[in-house]
Amino acid sequence: MLAIIGGSGLTQLSNLAVERREVARTPYGEPSGALTFGRLCNEPVVFLARHGYGHTIPPHLVNYRANIWALKQAKVSGIISVASVGSIRADLGPGALVVPDQIIDYTWGRESTFFEGGGTPVKHVDFTHPYDQGLRRRLIEASRLAGEVALDGGVYAATQGPRLETAAEINRFERDGADVVGMTGMPEAVLARELDIPYAALNVVVNHAAGRSASAGGIVFDDIEAMLQSAMVRVRTILDKLCHV
Repeated sequence: MLAIIGGSGLTQLSNLAVERREVARTPYGEPSGALTFGRLCNEPVVFLARHGYGHTIPPHLVNYRANIWALKQAKVSGIISVASVGSIRADLGPGALVVPDQIIDYTWGRESTFFEGGGTPVKHVDFTHPYDQGLRRRLIEASRLAGEVALDGGVYAATQGPRLETAAEINRFERDGADVVGMTGMPEAVLARELDIPYAALNVVVNHAAGRSASAGGIVFDDIEAMLQSAMVRVRTILDKLCHV
């Protein structure tokens, strides 16, 4: 059973044949919302809205540990993260799809590990390749079957939020090698790794990052909202093809 974590624009999965909803309890508090169990293309799936079903939880206050722990309790075989991003690269315009293969973490102050001492042994996890290659391949193939082109690989810059970035920060991220920028990729990915859950992401570019192209003079939020609505229709189609790969 795959888990799908929906970000901005994907607070519900309209093509999911819902069977039940469960309120999860974890040692780390409550997750962002109830887990929605159902079937997508006749395959079992559990869906969780990262920001809550009313999109009320900002990126820096998401209880990432509770979310991932709840999915572990549900015995998921893997996690697909759907997230909107800004594009740093000139050739990735709004509407582009990216299946990243690397992360740079610029977040701070978030609860980012399940291992906090207290007399228990420290556990170090290998994070050389933060995304599961098998799930990445499935996402790319599902995109192809849906008639979409998803960029195979890219570096995701995870920022603190909830504010968007300055033009100078975007320039810095580019120098660091980042291709897209978002606010929720960490610590979600590493928490999944700590619990041995395969994890991959489908990023949807909804705007040029600060100081770039159409965003040179500032971010136009109305344009982002319009792009989100159209892009998530395409994302749902891609997710529906996962059972074929």
